[in-house]
Amino acid sequence: MLKHLRLTNIGPADTELDFAERLNLITGDNGLGKSFLLDIAWWAMTRKWPAEVNPRLTSGKVALPSEKKKKAEIDFSFSGVVKTKKHVSTFEPRLQNWSIPPGRPANPGLVFYAMADGSFAVWDPARNYWKTKAEEALDRPPAYVFSPKEVWDGLQREDGTWLCNGLIRDWASWQKENGRPFKSLTAVLAALSPSSVEQLSPGGLTRISLDDVRDMPTLKMPYGQEVALVHASSGMRRIISLAYFLVWCWEEHLKAKELLGEQPETKTTFLIDEVESHLHPRWQRTVIPALLQVMSQLIASAQVQLIAVTHSPLVMASVEPIFDERQDAWWDLDLVSPKGGNVPVVTFIRRPFVRLGDVSRWLVSEAFDLGSARSLEAEEVLQDAAHILSEELIDHDKAKALDAKLRTLLGDTDPFWIRWRYVGEKQGWLK
Repeated sequence: MLKHLRLTNIGPADTELDFAERLNLITGDNGLGKSFLLDIAWWAMTRKWPAEVNPRLTSGKVALPSEKKKKAEIDFSFSGVVKTKKHVSTFEPRLQNWSIPPGRPANPGLVFYAMADGSFAVWDPARNYWKTKAEEALDRPPAYVFSPKEVWDGLQREDGTWLCNGLIRDWASWQKENGRPFKSLTAVLAALSPSSVEQLSPGGLTRISLDDVRDMPTLKMPYGQEVALVHASSGMRRIISLAYFLVWCWEEHLKAKELLGEQPETKTTFLIDEVESHLHPRWQRTVIPALLQVMSQLIASAQVQLIAVTHSPLVMASVEPIFDERQDAWWDLDLVSPKGGNVPVVTFIRRPFVRLGDVSRWLVSEAFDLGSARSLEAEEVLQDAAHILSEELIDHDKAKALDAKLRTLLGDTDPFWIRWRYVGEKQGWLK
């Protein structure tokens, strides 16, 4: 489980974070380094960049120094199975990569990474970890890294060896066997569903083409039809792939541990980028609590750490009932203009988590920094209207013109109308 990161001369700004042990939420504008931070978190615990393991990925590349002529460092620590691992890595220009600790790697427990584009990665101590030189010589994969297509169709090594059958084949096989994996998948899908009405439930197996011989899993839709997974919506496919990824990783871990004669891992770190990606607001409001619940139930007796990037006020509001300052944290990236400086700088701040209740209040909070929870045009006109109301003498013609604009931009029940109409009727320019 990740404990600490300090970045020097890497990314938009020098950064230092002490992660909470259960839930870490990361907010901030586009381009400030949130996904970049998750890539580094993955590398710190696994020693490999995602695209270094699978070149077919379009993200997860090796992080480079901000200024090539200056020293760049990644200082990190994580709690391993045996002890806390600490290391300071420096960038090696001639290797175009980062120094790693000599000898066998430390064991941080299971590490999952769900990327924003639908790629997935997992580091499994039972299959990717080596203790001796003899084990290292077996040339086991350093991690399992899937492009979006490989999640569905399977992951294959260059020598033709299949590392994973993929979602479609595994789901169909599990469903035919009706054993533990399928029961786990069914339970995870149900837990990740936003309500009993929109329940993700497996349907029968079908064929979708004369030229595709695969048995294709389906979903039972709320309107009574069974729809092939490949024809499901983007949001449903996102949840389906998350569910499959977690179940597949855990099932493979259990099988590997059984072969090794060892107990399953009890430490798990899950990195997830843009957790709300493709999801309807109803689903955004349940996804984080559901993921915490699923991981705790699926991976029995495990210590689970979730590090999630989000742009969604609904996601922030959804954790209000469960947020615990003793084991959770909210991290916010901001672009700030320094005093006396012309160039804005990126700051990374651990903000106190305040329960705001109404989702619209999250939009105007430090998480998202909007001036209001309205359209940009409405926000600008409201600023002009508020300025007029603050004047001792109101220009009636200007107020009438603004009133006409407000009527095209605000709803009939907007709270601003109360004050606006009161002053207008009192002054006589609103009748």
